[in-house]
Amino acid sequence: MNIEAGSEAHKELFCRQFIDTHTVFDPAALPWPELDEAELARLRGVPFWQEVYHTERRAGAIVDAFTPHVSDPVVREAVALQGVEETRHAMLIRVLIDRYGLNATEQPLEAFPADLETAFIDFGFGECLDAFLGFGAFKTARLSGFLPEGMFEIFDVLMYEETRHIVFFINYMAWREKRRGHIALTRALKSTWFYGRAGRRLLGMVRRGQQPNDGHDFAITQANMFLDGFSFRGFVEDCYRENARRMSAFDPDLMQPRLLPAVADLAVRGLRLWDKRRPRRRLPG
Repeated sequence: MNIEAGSEAHKELFCRQFIDTHTVFDPAALPWPELDEAELARLRGVPFWQEVYHTERRAGAIVDAFTPHVSDPVVREAVALQGVEETRHAMLIRVLIDRYGLNATEQPLEAFPADLETAFIDFGFGECLDAFLGFGAFKTARLSGFLPEGMFEIFDVLMYEETRHIVFFINYMAWREKRRGHIALTRALKSTWFYGRAGRRLLGMVRRGQQPNDGHDFAITQANMFLDGFSFRGFVEDCYRENARRMSAFDPDLMQPRLLPAVADLAVRGLRLWDKRRPRRRLPG
């Protein structure tokens, strides 16, 4: 089935599928695993929990603030449901913080701009970038045995919902831009601009996460678990493959992010070519 972006059929498809795949659960009732002292130390050594918690709280607040401004009732229903899920993500991180004694306090939310739709779009592109990179990092952490499998199964719940949000957002943007008469070139330029803003915010979050202890605790006690055999090319490949695997769970008639996978594919091709042309070190003798 071929659905035209911006059509009523397209709107009904991406909204209804998002609404119909919503699940109900209580973050506090999830099967949180017991951690031993070494696992607790690794979890507590991650310096970004406060930033993650703040980001999730801010996400829910942005979506909730934008929802009343959505004129189409079907789209508004779906956006409202996303707000529920984003707020629940913050609750999940709060349960994690409280249960395992993580160093994170609740920070006041900054004021939102007057243009709430632009704030929502800004957030959506940021979520796309965070999730694409997170897919690779999540796989690396899981394979390293950083935490028990039970913990990754809980995070999988969050990752699946983040993937649903991305698919919904990409289709929302395609529907929105098509209805406004924007051509492919202007849509691509706008996406690139928003991704650039998201990248700068992500770098800022990483820097802020390292400030409380300069990242020393994490660097000394945890980094070797990830850096053993680590390669940038392998990480980019993991991001690309995990993105494709997670996106394969959705209706093929729904649009999916294309820019980040295309950039990752180009980067991997370039790195492979570089590896082939790079002079090999000759063993002595």
